[in-house]
Parts: sequence; structure tokens; C-alpha cells
Amino acid sequence: MEMIMTVEEQKSRTARSYKLILLFSMVSMTMMFAGLTSAFVVSKSRVDWLKDFQLPTAFYWSTLAIIGCSATFHFAKKSIMKNMQGKTTVFLLSTLALGILFVVLQFVGFNQIVQQGYYFTGSGSSITTTFLYVVTVVHLIHLAGGVLALLIIIYNHFKQKYNSSQTLGIELGAMYWHFLDILWVYLFLFLYFFK
Repeated sequence: MEMIMTVEEQKSRTARSYKLILLFSMVSMTMMFAGLTSAFVVSKSRVDWLKDFQLPTAFYWSTLAIIGCSATFHFAKKSIMKNMQGKTTVFLLSTLALGILFVVLQFVGFNQIVQQGYYFTGSGSSITTTFLYVVTVVHLIHLAGGVLALLIIIYNHFKQKYNSSQTLGIELGAMYWHFLDILWVYLFLFLYFFK
């Protein structure tokens, strides 16, 4: 006997599938960063490890920016669940602005490192700065995916595809941005305490 699903059951099943796929992706990204940070710790025994290296101040500000991204995305999700389209627009655009600010501050931080005389590759580099570069660039690549997803979400929002009964895109975007936020805070604290 064939079982027929209602539209709501189909939507619920689809939402669970997408969330599970995203969760698996986030777990694999977490494992990759765990491997990178483990390599970082193991490499500290090398002679060329910088003992007095200070994280650039721009990285502190970028940490605040990405925490702000997570907050504004959370409020965007809450607003769309209440059918508050205007507030959702403000929060989504704020998330985009803060995400772009995060990226800009990361590059300012790289510039501050170079101004201190530390380079990422070549004869003027050390294992410390190379690891810092690899970890932050890999995070920025994942963030680029988040910005692209956010642009698609904003586009769909302007096309009126989200409302209190259809929030899946915003929910998935919020999950990913919260993950990126937690990941950067972990990396920042790791680099701060284990440099």
C-alpha cells in the first residue's frame, strides 16, 4: 500500500534533509580545522617558532564583527518567523555589512603582520605566520561561501520567498553563520593562547 505524504510532511522532510547535509558539512569542516590546529600545536617545538608574536588588533575587531553577524542573522530569522519583512531586510543587510567588515579587517590584520616584519612565505616568514595565514585564509574561504549564501538569501527575501511558514533558507543560512562565528572565535582564542 502506497503512503501519500501531505505538503507539510514533505516540507518537513526536505528541511530535515537539508539541515542534516549542512550539519555533516560543518562536522567535516570542524575536523579539518581540528587537524590544522593540532599541526599548529605540534609545530610549536620548532626552533623558528615566534615566541613574542602578537595578534594584530584588527583580528580583535574582526572577532566582534563576526559575533555581530551571528546576532543580526539570529534577529533576521526571528523577524521572518513573525512576518516582519522590513526588520528582516535590515537584519540581513546588517549581516552582509558586518560580514564584509570582517573580511576587510582580516586583510587589515594581514597587513599589520607584514608591517611588523613578519611574512607568510619566503625567507622572511616563520612557521608561526605561515600557520596563521593558512588558518585564517581557509576560514575566509568558508566565509566566502557564507557571503554567497547570504546574497542568495537576500535576493530570495526581496523576491518575497520567505515568510513565517517558509523560513528554511534563512534557517540554513543562520546555522552556517553561527557555525562560522563559533569557528572563528575558537580559532582566535586558540591563536591568542597558543601562539
